[in-house]
Amino acid sequence: MTEPLSAVELAVSGMKSQSVRLRHISENIANADTPGYRRKTVAFQEQMDFGRPTGAVAPGPTRLDRRELPQIYDPAHPMADDEGYYAGSNVDLVVEIADSKEAGRSYEANLRVFEQSRQMGSSLLDLIRR
Repeated sequence: MTEPLSAVELAVSGMKSQSVRLRHISENIANADTPGYRRKTVAFQEQMDFGRPTGAVAPGPTRLDRRELPQIYDPAHPMADDEGYYAGSNVDLVVEIADSKEAGRSYEANLRVFEQSRQMGSSLLDLIRR
């Protein structure tokens, strides 16, 4: 059986996962007006060790939002069909901004745990050296 993960390792797994999520969110925001673009999402998966949960997380596979793309009427658009419509993007900027705030706060919380654990470890080493 392996040792339990330290607070630093757990915080690092959270920061890595949230950074992947933030990357997808920023790609979604950048492509909100790209015709035919589908929103990207990622779910986190709990890490297992010998069939037991470790508490750490990792990003799962990237998924595309399969909701129907809105049809936008613009006969002058180069991608418009014979009726003047083209497929827009299914990115909702309000949702993306809310998700980015949530992911950013989670990243910051994990960063605080990482920094505090590192400081505690450093303080313990200083006590041992005395």
